Amino acid sequence: MRTLDPQSLTQHVDRLYRAAWALCGSREDAEDLVQETFTRVLARPRVLSGEHELYYLMRVLRNTFLTSRRTASRRPVTVATLEDVLVADPRSLGQPEQALEMQEVYTTIATLPEDRRLALVAVDVLGLSYREAARALRVREATITTRLFRARKQVARELADAPEARQPQTQAAPREETRTTGVLPSRGTP
Repeated sequence: MRTLDPQSLTQHVDRLYRAAWALCGSREDAEDLVQETFTRVLARPRVLSGEHELYYLMRVLRNTFLTSRRTASRRPVTVATLEDVLVADPRSLGQPEQALEMQEVYTTIATLPEDRRLALVAVDVLGLSYREAARALRVREATITTRLFRARKQVARELADAPEARQPQTQAAPREETRTTGVLPSRGTP
């Protein structure tokens, strides 16, 4: 048993942020989630029982996310006004295509069912091994493998369908006039 060192938390900020972004689907919510997670962890000394810090932080992040979703579901839904809309994130101005792709990926991950999303975040975003993810999520390793397979397949399918939806509709080539009989002319006849 050892005490969690508050100074060591800084090494995990980026990984937890990526995991939070994948869970929430938006940067702003991810920043809030990571901040709330660290607030809870730093509120009192934490004793780890043989766990790696990242497992523990992932579990706290997940529990904080679930708590915030439960709390939000009890609140009335409000509609955003034009004054609430923020200016584009200046960090993405250097590489807008990459920023757009990352936003699409994280938004797609956020739409996954919770069990698949948590497995995908643990392994592909946080970089945990299958065994580590299974321990952190308290499921069997085979369950992680199945959930990952299904989550990756669903994300790939949705991302593959997304470009088709974004492509502008091309106008169809004009059809040849039909003869009085209503039949299209064949290639050989004028």
